[in-house]
Amino acid sequence: MRKQLIFITLLSLLVLVNVKAQNWGGGADESKLSFGFSFQINSSELKILKTADWQNPYIDPTTGLADINYLKSISPLVSQGPGIGGIANVTLTKNLDLRFTPTFVFSDRKVKFTFDDGTEIEKKTNATLAELPLSFKLKSERLRNVRAYMLGGLKYAFDIASRKSLDPTNDLTFKRSYLSYEAGLGMDFYFEWFKVSPELKFSYSLKDIINRQVGNPFNTPIEKAKLRSFTFSLIFE
Repeated sequence: MRKQLIFITLLSLLVLVNVKAQNWGGGADESKLSFGFSFQINSSELKILKTADWQNPYIDPTTGLADINYLKSISPLVSQGPGIGGIANVTLTKNLDLRFTPTFVFSDRKVKFTFDDGTEIEKKTNATLAELPLSFKLKSERLRNVRAYMLGGLKYAFDIASRKSLDPTNDLTFKRSYLSYEAGLGMDFYFEWFKVSPELKFSYSLKDIINRQVGNPFNTPIEKAKLRSFTFSLIFE
């Protein structure tokens, strides 16, 4: 995240240095409904809550046999991936917009299981998400060609990737869809024919996203797993 914040700061300074003295922006703020597109970098990881007996050996429900190893740790790993999407913006008032930003995001979910004998097993699930965020955008007053804003709302995400290669009894699998809340900050920079908005956003799933399967030793010690993400976007309108 530190590199992303540095990038945002440098980009903002670069735009401020090069922005012209025009006060237009391609009419993006003059229309009731405007459209655009976005590119983003997503950094996500699971927030894991373990069961009270998570370190106990796993007992196979079909055979009744227990694993000889004890879990030492369950560690979520950070995953990064790109995204691309569109934007539809509805102006409600002078300082309030309603935004719909459908996006395709490519990301992984990774968890490392460490056992007391030193064995480490990393479970990785590929995800191609169709995200459908709906949010309110609260804008400051425009100062020449710059405007700050903050936003908040909900996001519905649906995994469109194939799951045929996953073993439900031995892989860590997740629900196909989930709902998250999100909040963020950004800046609108106005050029002659368009505006560009660097934006940093945080999202957190509302419920457990683990797909519970009987006989799976990797989801048994996990009581809940929620997904949290940081997203840096460049939005063009």
